[in-house]
Amino acid sequence: MRDEAGSVVELEGFDQRFHNQGDAESWVGEIWAELAEHGVASVTLFEHDRTVYGPMSLSA
Repeated sequence: MRDEAGSVVELEGFDQRFHNQGDAESWVGEIWAELAEHGVASVTLFEHDRTVYGPMSLSA
């Protein structure tokens, strides 16, 4: 998670791990507005150290 300036945003309780990409995408879809309220501008999905996709903007 990153803010508008590109700095990493760490929010307790929001650093999630999922068993599959679909679950991760669903979670982002459900929680994106709350993340944005906490200053998160974009998210990136990873599989271990490999970027699956992103950064994905949370702008409406």
